Amino acid sequence: QVQVAESGGGSVETGGSLKLSCATSSEAAACSSDMAWYHQAPGKARERVAMINDHGETTFDVSVTGRFAISLDKAKHVWYLHMSDLKPEDAGVYYCRKLTCDGKYAWGQGTQVTVSS
Repeated sequence: QVQVAESGGGSVETGGSLKLSCATSSEAAACSSDMAWYHQAPGKARERVAMINDHGETTFDVSVTGRFAISLDKAKHVWYLHMSDLKPEDAGVYYCRKLTCDGKYAWGQGTQVTVSS
């Protein structure tokens, strides 16, 4: 089973920045660069906020466009979500979803982000 692990969450003030990491196995990273970040606010459903495909093309939800970015360190098999100008509504748990070599999706356990006003 492919292991996916998020890290980098924490507490920041409104307007602050965080960089989340999503680490996976070298095998999963080698067969596909497809990865997505999801955000789950308290009491709400999990929603996709950013993704990158195998062509390196990124897509962002309108709520984070211009504030969030994705980068990939292939050598380390780590994807990053760069978050800036954070707002209270960005708070919640962030998950990464990785496309695996068998065409399925693997999820991490999530990392908590708190934004104080």
